[in-house]
Formats: sequence, C-alpha cells, structure tokens
Amino acid sequence: MTDDDPTAIHVDQFLAHPARKVWRALTEPDLLERWISMPNDIKPVVGHRFHLLAEPVPAAGFAGGPVACEVLEVEVERKLSIRWGPQWTVTWRLEPEGTGTRLLLSHEGFDPDDDFQRVSRRIMGGGWRSHVPRALARLLDTLPEPGPLRSGGDLR
Repeated sequence: MTDDDPTAIHVDQFLAHPARKVWRALTEPDLLERWISMPNDIKPVVGHRFHLLAEPVPAAGFAGGPVACEVLEVEVERKLSIRWGPQWTVTWRLEPEGTGTRLLLSHEGFDPDDDFQRVSRRIMGGGWRSHVPRALARLLDTLPEPGPLRSGGDLR
C-alpha cells in the first residue's frame, strides 16, 4: 500500500469473515461504535443524516464533538459511502474472497495545501491503517455467524 495520494487514505484489509458479518459491523450503530470508538446513529439508508461523536484530537487542532455525516451510497453487503464532516467522503467496499471478505477503505477529500487537513490525514491514516483494522477484526471474531438475509434487509 502506497501513501502517494495526498488527498486520500486507502486501506486494503482481508477479514476472515463473510461480507454479511462485515456489513453488520459497518451499519449497526452499536457494532460500529465498538470498533471505531465513536457513538453514532448510522442507518444504511441513502440520505440518512447522522453523527459520529468524536474524541478531541489536540495534535490536529480538533476539539471533538459530533461530526455531521450523511449516507451517500448503499449497496447491501457490497458498498457503503458516507460524507464525513463537510469535506471528506469515506467509502467501504466489500469483496467476497474465499470464505472471507476483502474490505477496501477510501477516505478522500483532504486538501494537501491546508495544514489542518495534512495533519488530519496523517493522524487518521495512522488510525485507519493500524488501530481500526485490529479493532474491527477483534469485533468480528466475537460476533456469531449471521443467518440468511431476511426481506427488508434485516440481518438478524
């Protein structure tokens, strides 16, 4: 994985779990909070506006608090794209691979000419590449295997 694009963070992670289980971790508020460490009220519905409650990051000049987000695109068990704050887009793509899932993350919209944006990209990039993937894998290891998808998209 290269770090050549100053406007984005890209992460490629293999998870030894089916896409349905990974999808739950991305789209159920209590599960998302457990691995991303931010309380939230996400719903996988295009146009849904929600908040991520972020901790302060003094090194980036970020005071913390609610970050306004909006769901931009949903392809159940394949793709989730959200607007994160006013300037960023975060997209997760799920690709079945054997008995697991390849999770491709793109966090885009950083302005390389803005000091705050450069520091934010460095700090967030470190989290997306190290802490967050480990936390997600640990969470998935604790979840029971999902049953069949019910009508209406209910995964329980």
